[in-house]
Amino acid sequence: MSGRISAIAGAREPSGKITLFVGAASGGVWKSDDGGTRYRPVFDEQPVQSIGTIALDPKNTKNVWVGTGESWMRNSVSIGNGVYKSTDGGETWAHVGLDNSERVAQIAVSPKNSDTAYAAVPGALWSDSTDRGLYKTSDGGKTWTQILKGPNLSTGCTSIAIDPADPNIMLAAMWDFRRKGWEYRSGGDSPTAPSASGLFRSTDGGTTWTEITPEINKGFPKKPYGRIAVAIAPSNAKRVYAFVESPDSALFVSDDGGLTWDKRDKSNWMV
Repeated sequence: MSGRISAIAGAREPSGKITLFVGAASGGVWKSDDGGTRYRPVFDEQPVQSIGTIALDPKNTKNVWVGTGESWMRNSVSIGNGVYKSTDGGETWAHVGLDNSERVAQIAVSPKNSDTAYAAVPGALWSDSTDRGLYKTSDGGKTWTQILKGPNLSTGCTSIAIDPADPNIMLAAMWDFRRKGWEYRSGGDSPTAPSASGLFRSTDGGTTWTEITPEINKGFPKKPYGRIAVAIAPSNAKRVYAFVESPDSALFVSDDGGLTWDKRDKSNWMV
């Protein structure tokens, strides 16, 4: 399964050169120094090769973060052993924690502070886990604190978006899921069963969170939810996109930072 691409990150250097990092489902991390013409493996010496996410520090692209463990919950998915960090553009790596996460779906680095990063951990595929949730480090990965967790042991975090203008504002998506030998569920046990999936917003750097709901946030869809993906437009911090899996899956857009929403595309491209 090493041919399946599970993560990609890139940056344009001051010289104009484009550097790309690509993570494979079970084939490690590959780096290109020439905009994608040629790639070389840079993660082969590490004990795991399943990659879930790659993130570059917005203030210093030599700082590369890798979350191991593919986050697309296939029956053939491999596992990881936490987070790795490079401070020399991927030439050498250090393991920096979250050993029991099993898989990391996304890492986001603060645009204002290189030592502050967030890791979205969906957790174990086949079993309950207390390690699910959103984690924060303020010391470059030396220590991590769980700052958001689900109400049950099958709900983890799969998506995190930081406001590029104010990193105290962020959104995080929680996902209730489970794969079994005979079935797979995203959300509750049926399309109408309760689900702990949800979208949450913080205005204090993740210290406190408020769930986005249709009762409070006009235009957001009704529960139950499956998986949610969230992103903030880099060109406009007030523009937020959320793809919400539900009995009526669709793409939702907010132009006020997630306070109110409009339903947009619900075509087959969004299913």
